[in-house]
Amino acid sequence: MKKRNIPRNNLIRFFCVFAAVLAFVFIFLFGIKSPIKRDVTFEIGRGETVSAIAKQLYENKIIDSIPLFKLAVRGNGGKIQTGKYDISVGSSVWKIARMFADGDVATITIVVPEGLTVKQIKALLAENNFLIGDVECGKGTVLPVCDLHDGDLFPDTYTVAKGTSRLALLDLMRKKMQEIENNWRRSGQIMPVPLKSWNEIITLASIVQKETPKTSEMPIVSSVYLNRLKKNMRLQADPTVVYAVTKGLGDMRGAPLLRGHLKIKSPYNTYINYGLPPAPIANVGMDAIKAVLQPADTNYLFFVADGNGGHKFAKSYKEHMKNHADWRVIKKMKNDN
Repeated sequence: MKKRNIPRNNLIRFFCVFAAVLAFVFIFLFGIKSPIKRDVTFEIGRGETVSAIAKQLYENKIIDSIPLFKLAVRGNGGKIQTGKYDISVGSSVWKIARMFADGDVATITIVVPEGLTVKQIKALLAENNFLIGDVECGKGTVLPVCDLHDGDLFPDTYTVAKGTSRLALLDLMRKKMQEIENNWRRSGQIMPVPLKSWNEIITLASIVQKETPKTSEMPIVSSVYLNRLKKNMRLQADPTVVYAVTKGLGDMRGAPLLRGHLKIKSPYNTYINYGLPPAPIANVGMDAIKAVLQPADTNYLFFVADGNGGHKFAKSYKEHMKNHADWRVIKKMKNDN
């Protein structure tokens, strides 16, 4: 009987089909197949082996094959980074191994508003359940972050890994403000008269920050206080009194600021003391800092609320009293309604 020869074209076709099937199986097993039915968070601790991690993933039904996971890890360079990972529904074993190799850890976004005091920022971080650790240093720890004062932190939107320590985030905010100061010093920018130091820049910026939420008004408010300082007039800034009354908290918690509060004995009370307070009364953003470094060119010496979230500015006390009377009318109308 004659031996049948398989045509060469058929052999090529066979191997192409076989390779395609293998490729499909590979893609399916590594890149598509997944036992995950709901989003999960998985944490890799420091020093854990690939085998131990694979076993935990398998037991938690995040993967359905330990050998496949190990192969996927090897295919991604054999590297696994510690941290918490958010693994979404339908994630394949290859995607998981890639996340671990890249250190694509679960993150959180924390918004720290401008104008908060250190006490308020620490309270904000203490309430966040995705951060770990205390906001205060342990006994005997001597680090810059252990001795924070208002004006040391830069309020911003921070994206950090879940499980970041609260002290680490506070230190990140401290370093960012330090970087802003260093950049200013390197720029050679001259501070406005009569300010003499970075502390005075941030101190005035903290008052401006607390006086107005409107970015467009900040350079004008800054000019008012700078003009008063030049004329040796007391600043008479309500936020400084609030800071003194609340012992550095910076929030009256709904209580009104009364006329009697304006007489409180404190170096921060700008109704009884001349010049700036000894230090900032809040942590400030870039808009407030820029407003102090680049104030508006005005002759204003007074301002009062206009009833619409802004202020009316005046060059003379007489004009200011008129604006004040207008504000009282607006305030009465609002209260009556």
